[in-house]
Parts: sequence; C-alpha cells; structure tokens
Amino acid sequence: MSRRLLKAAEAIREVVASTILTEVRDPRIKDVTVIGVQVSPDMREAKVSVSVMGNENQQQLAIRGLQNSAGFLQSKIANRIEARYTPKLTFTLDKGLQNALVVSELLNKIKQEKTGNELPTELESGEIAEPIENTEVSEDSRSPESDSQP
Repeated sequence: MSRRLLKAAEAIREVVASTILTEVRDPRIKDVTVIGVQVSPDMREAKVSVSVMGNENQQQLAIRGLQNSAGFLQSKIANRIEARYTPKLTFTLDKGLQNALVVSELLNKIKQEKTGNELPTELESGEIAEPIENTEVSEDSRSPESDSQP
C-alpha cells in the first residue's frame, strides 16, 4: 500500500473510532474497538475491522448497528478529511483477539501438562500415558565441546 493510502486509512480509523466513542448513540454499539482500516486504491471503499467484547449475539448486534450508522460515520469522515471521495464503509468483525486468547489458553494447558499438574492423558490405544520425569544432565554426560566454552 502506498504511503498516501496508509495515511488515509489511519485518518479514517481515528475519525471512526472517536465518533463511535463520543457521538454514536445506538445502544447496540458498545464495547467496540476499531482495530484497523483497509482502503481501496481509488479510496471509494474502506473496510473497517472492529473487535467487540461479548458473546456472538452481542457481536452481531454491534456489527448491524455499525452498518446502520455507516452513513453518519461517512458524513463525519467527509467533514474532517479532505479527499475527492468519501469512502463507503463496510464493517468486519476481527477475531484476532479472541484467537489470541484461545492460543494463550492452549499454551497454558500444555505448560500445565508438561509440569505434571494435569492428570495423565489417554493415548490413542487407550493406555494411560505416564508423566515424563524431568531428567537432569550430569556433569559426566556433557559433551567434550561444551567443556571448551566458558
């Protein structure tokens, strides 16, 4: 993306985020964070990625509320940004934060399993796996190359 488009996308993101926070009165639009904006090369369309805290129903309500408020938001963009065209806004739900939370939970679960805090897991054959003991390397079993390093 060109520098001009990046600047336009950032300006649109700022206008949309501040307008949602201070001027939009739709009760469906709450706990919304504007993540980013992608502008088409001709600047006639802008795709606004938002994150909504809440369950799936609240997220869908917020997206519908944003789509209904798109005209109002476009008028605010037209007032604050000087451009030949005011981009048509479309809103998409960004699930990056939710995916990050799922990955974090999985990593914590794996960490607990490795430290032996979890119950043994079942293998595919139906046997129960024994937790792996933490084995330490003795001084005698070190390789000769490691002796030369400080």
